[in-house]
Amino acid sequence: MPRTIRRPDRRRSLALAALVEGRAAAAALLLAAALAPALLPSGTTAWEMNSYADFVRGRFDGVSLSREGRLSLAPKIDTVFSSDQPVIWAVAEAPDGSLYAATGHHGRVYRIEPSGKSSLLWTAEQPEVFAIAVDRSGAVYAGTSPDGKVYRIEDGKASEYFAPHARYIWSLAAAPDGALYVGTGDQGKIYRVEAAGRGELYYDTGQSHITGLALDNQGRLLAGSEPNGILYRISARDKAFVLYDASLPEIRAIVPMPDGTVYAAALGGSIAKRAQSAGQGSQGAGGAGSVPTVTTSITVEAQANPGGEIKPPDPKQSQPPAAVAATPQVSTQFTPAVEVSGIDKSALYRINPDNTVETLWSSKDENIYDVLALERQVLFSTDDNGRIYGLSPDRRVTLVTETREGETTRLLPSDHSVLAATGNMGRIFRLGEQPGPAGSYEAPVHDSGTASRWGSVSWRAELPAGCSLVFRTRSGNSARPDRTWSDWSEPLDNPSGSRISSPNARYIQWKAEMTGVNGATPIVNSVTLAYLPQNSPPVVRSINVTTQAVPAQPAKSLTGGTGAYSVTVSDSADSSAASSSAGTPTQTLARASSQQITISWQADDPDGDRLVYAVYFRSEDASQWLLLKNGLHENSITFDGDIFADGKYFFRVVASDREANPPPSAREAQMTSAPVMIDNTPPVITIGPVRYSAGAAHIEFEAVDAASPLRHCEYSLDASGWIPVQAADGVIDGLREKFILDLTGLAPGEHLLVLRAADSANNSGLAKVVLK
Repeated sequence: MPRTIRRPDRRRSLALAALVEGRAAAAALLLAAALAPALLPSGTTAWEMNSYADFVRGRFDGVSLSREGRLSLAPKIDTVFSSDQPVIWAVAEAPDGSLYAATGHHGRVYRIEPSGKSSLLWTAEQPEVFAIAVDRSGAVYAGTSPDGKVYRIEDGKASEYFAPHARYIWSLAAAPDGALYVGTGDQGKIYRVEAAGRGELYYDTGQSHITGLALDNQGRLLAGSEPNGILYRISARDKAFVLYDASLPEIRAIVPMPDGTVYAAALGGSIAKRAQSAGQGSQGAGGAGSVPTVTTSITVEAQANPGGEIKPPDPKQSQPPAAVAATPQVSTQFTPAVEVSGIDKSALYRINPDNTVETLWSSKDENIYDVLALERQVLFSTDDNGRIYGLSPDRRVTLVTETREGETTRLLPSDHSVLAATGNMGRIFRLGEQPGPAGSYEAPVHDSGTASRWGSVSWRAELPAGCSLVFRTRSGNSARPDRTWSDWSEPLDNPSGSRISSPNARYIQWKAEMTGVNGATPIVNSVTLAYLPQNSPPVVRSINVTTQAVPAQPAKSLTGGTGAYSVTVSDSADSSAASSSAGTPTQTLARASSQQITISWQADDPDGDRLVYAVYFRSEDASQWLLLKNGLHENSITFDGDIFADGKYFFRVVASDREANPPPSAREAQMTSAPVMIDNTPPVITIGPVRYSAGAAHIEFEAVDAASPLRHCEYSLDASGWIPVQAADGVIDGLREKFILDLTGLAPGEHLLVLRAADSANNSGLAKVVLK
């Protein structure tokens, strides 16, 4: 149904005018702010990658990323050992150079000789061997889980060495004096074992798990814990000092340095993952002689440490009640850590000799697993394709390589190289000193926002003699590359601009393939890919037509002056003379306000192009659209309402992005308003003959409006307040209405009766009659 433009109530016109003026100013500021980001025209767009932050999101295969954001061939990676097991949890090196690898989920320990020959050393009854250590004599110690026990393996034979009656053995450390330290869970206790079966409780942390052990240059024990992420320095039995209380739950790796510095890696969720593996492994080992399946919970209660003091629990208070002690088994669930988006998942800390702490690196996406301190840099490994990073003394990070495994769990030094153990497939790799012969880098998928026409790809690179560097591209319309994507293109080798042959699509990806020779490597500094996005049409979302009252401007005289004047009537003796000579002028009261119509609309462009608008109109009885205003950049237009005669009108807004695009590709959109009734003419009131009786008057009158239905009628007697009048048919809803008014109790003499009728547009028509 058509909307009716309502004429504002004149009694509120001045206040409304002031309010509209203030809101208009505020709206102008908001509109300017909203339009500011859209001032750049669309056209050819460049996707450029030239920094560490740009490249690190890609996929690396034999390629390194320097801290300056340069791609080059990574150190050569050789596979030293493949266990055919899902994961290698721990690796230890013996004095003779042999390596011992502890694996899951079948509880196997392997020996890898310096020559590369490997053999299965021992298979535990438990499914997981989370910890392994080698003492000065070459004896191997393996910690099994669940139902944690420590075994000593010597000359190929294993014997039970220590049973701490703990669920898990998470960590082992062999001391120079021949003692073995054992970190357990789920009671967070550390044991010192000096001989088979001769172990004592060394320190009770009050935590749930001891996730890492190491010895510093003074022989003091360093212990990392979970779930509060506390790093302890234990100098003697029951004597400890908290080096650091991390914000992350688990201290995973601890590396003490000769100068007293300590590097520590912290993360969340590793314990839950390993415990889940242990639980699944024990279930898979069912049958005769299998370990019973027991699930365990890590529970941290705030009431357990109300004062915030970190100390071992009182042995007297830690004794369970008799009723609980008689319970053969308590079975609860292990709850994995919940990852929260936007929160750090892991971090690398440096605790200086003066006990100050620095956060060297943190990540919201990757979990750090191990740390290796070298002479010139610190290496650390993560679970993002088994990445290995390097951290220089100035705290700048280099992506050294990706092992392309799920996670790199352990790092350890070797002769002129570094060894890396991995999970998802339990392997040990050796990182060489020289770059590998070849490698490739896949850029992250780029979303152009819409179907796009690809231009060319160019790059800046350093290419030593004998080396090669080529690029390839592929495209598709799914966010992740799948079978629907195009194949990799033929090699592109023109660095100043190689035309892209991949089909037009929304998503694109490029890959760099490089080969080196004699230790030389190509170096990629930046890559730029140009494309032209498809120009999307604008969208007009809404149109709104409103009115507002503004103070009326005084009419101008023919001579250019104003027609406003004042009349003063005086009772002085000369007043009669003045009246007779010049006459007494009649004062005309000016109209209090006039009506303005505002058309506003909401429109946007998917490409962010600046839009230009045109507004058209037509009356209901016309077929051709007429231009009201063109070349608008604002989202509204205001004009004098009196330029339109009474009747129904339609308004159309056309939005175009022609100022931001060449004519052949410019697009436009439009929207037409609902029919709008404009009514500037007040109703006409016709009064019939008045019938009088004693102290009463009977008045019949009629109100007629040419454009919009009547809505209200009232009368005022002798300039008193307005009193509503009911239509003769009971409802005021037509273009023509009859009214009957009976007045009683009139005092003798004349009375002024004023009648007022209003239509749907709030136009008021008045008539008067003098009752005698």
